[in-house]
Amino acid sequence: MSADDTSTSQPRSGVPDPTEGLPVGERVELTPPAEVARAALDRAKVAAAGRGIRPGQQPRRRSPLEPLRGSPGKDGRDPRLVADTLAALVRDRGWTADVSVGGVIGRWREVVGDQVADHCTPETFDDGILLVRTDSTSWATNLRLLVPALLRRLTDDVGEDVVREVRVLGPVGPGFKRGPRSVPGRGPRDTFG
Repeated sequence: MSADDTSTSQPRSGVPDPTEGLPVGERVELTPPAEVARAALDRAKVAAAGRGIRPGQQPRRRSPLEPLRGSPGKDGRDPRLVADTLAALVRDRGWTADVSVGGVIGRWREVVGDQVADHCTPETFDDGILLVRTDSTSWATNLRLLVPALLRRLTDDVGEDVVREVRVLGPVGPGFKRGPRSVPGRGPRDTFG
């Protein structure tokens, strides 16, 4: 086989191609331009209906009161303040009650007054129960009598049903279970009151 044999335009069957020498548009069946335009228009109508736009509807115009994008006013793209972000975090996580009680514990002297704060301190807050420790049994008794007033004050500061109960504990005395003064047996009973 020579190079001249492979360059002929006749098919291998030996029959000459009748479309040889014709333009491509006449060799291949093309869709008429009017049908192509109609199909594109139909696709655009379906896409507009999907976005909620109807034929003949005017596009939404910007109100003169809306700030322009990139204007000096606030919009959703501006950075947020740390206080706003933390407030949203506390609210979303459900920590509002715990944080407000923590604020009251931090301001304990302002909430209960100087005289009471000198003799008692809040220890823990868990499940609506505030645990307060006093430095003497007489102050524990006095504070137990003041619990209803203290609950009203806490309700005003932190909200309803956040602090449901205040438990007052007396002082923790020295224990004689170990050390040089320990004794075998039952030990002291009514020596610390």
